[in-house]
Amino acid sequence: MVPRLNIASGVIALVLTAGAVHAAVGPFGTLAGSWSGSGVLTRSDGGQERLQCRANYAPAQNNLRLNIRCASPSYSINLESDVAYNGGAISGQWSETSHNANGTLSGRADGNHIEATARSDMFSANLSVTTRGNRQSVAIRPQPGTEVQAVSITMQRR
Repeated sequence: MVPRLNIASGVIALVLTAGAVHAAVGPFGTLAGSWSGSGVLTRSDGGQERLQCRANYAPAQNNLRLNIRCASPSYSINLESDVAYNGGAISGQWSETSHNANGTLSGRADGNHIEATARSDMFSANLSVTTRGNRQSVAIRPQPGTEVQAVSITMQRR
């Protein structure tokens, strides 16, 4: 069985590093600043938990550094990540500093839409992200057999 915290860390990493969209000042320009949002984590047993998240994005040309904090009744996560954009491809590293989890992210960015995969030694998950103005919608599907079945989050710029 995959530990719940590692799955949640990876899910949050996916959610929050996936905002690589084309912008006026580099591909990450529209993400600059502070964001907050909420969503639902659906477990494989059908149970759901409400997530609350805060994010700080610091773009620089084709790179993005971010720090994310998310919490639900069962999870507390402090995520750091570095993501790069190159000709439509995104890639990067993430780490969940409170619990020593880490992994990689790779995928494609096309306009306001992202399709990516996040991996670690413990799991993998697919994600889809759409950003419009100051709003970001995220859908995540971890690999079958994990405790987390799906995550849906909406973030807004603060």
